[in-house]
Amino acid sequence: MSKTRFSLVAGLALAAFPVAWAQGTADADGFVSLFNGKDFTGWKLPEGDGGHWKIVDGAIDYDALSEAKTDKNLWSDGEYTDFVLKLDWRLKEAPFINKNVPYILPDGTHAKDIDGKEYKLPLPDADSGVYLRGEGKYQVNIWCWPIGSGEMYGVRTDKATSPEVRAAVTPKHQADKPVGEWNHFEITVKGKTVRTVLNGVVVIEGATIPELPDKGRIAFQHHGGKNKAGEWSGPPSLVQFKNISIKELK
Repeated sequence: MSKTRFSLVAGLALAAFPVAWAQGTADADGFVSLFNGKDFTGWKLPEGDGGHWKIVDGAIDYDALSEAKTDKNLWSDGEYTDFVLKLDWRLKEAPFINKNVPYILPDGTHAKDIDGKEYKLPLPDADSGVYLRGEGKYQVNIWCWPIGSGEMYGVRTDKATSPEVRAAVTPKHQADKPVGEWNHFEITVKGKTVRTVLNGVVVIEGATIPELPDKGRIAFQHHGGKNKAGEWSGPPSLVQFKNISIKELK
């Protein structure tokens, strides 16, 4: 190869490198990393957050105290249509006692006593989740409820949701590890259908949600906060995320 040709090829390769790096390189299974473990490249921090979403030991860390005036969630820059999303998450602690945790039946309704009053369980709780296609309603929940993480609360509790869809977005198994330990999600969104696997267990088999948007960003949810006395006023998002990758489906 002539020196001139070699220089041209090398120059083209170097010119292409920043583009490939910026877009992310797929692994052997077709997954592209959405988090580099160092900073928020590829993510949009809430305006005025005040450093409450941060990077700690290679993980996205949140303390549920964002100072943003409006939206406190952490959003991806990119929008996605059909995809498989993989990520690890853990709830660091659950300091809030939620006195109103329902007992959820397999069909997605709440159990009631003989007088028709819903059972309410006082339990330690923390709360976050993964927004799908740009909408908080279509969230894969992360929390301490006995029903387990992976349920889609916004869909299940919508009065307009059909009994079939309500049952479909209710986890078939409780597959969470104890608070403080890492869990693994694999969430597949294809057309109007969502399938969620938690720690190798299929918790949502394939819920078809007619109103699911066609495209949108991914987000990690803010939840909770403190009152004037410095006490948690709701289940806080004391949560971490890492090993986040996505494969877009054609």
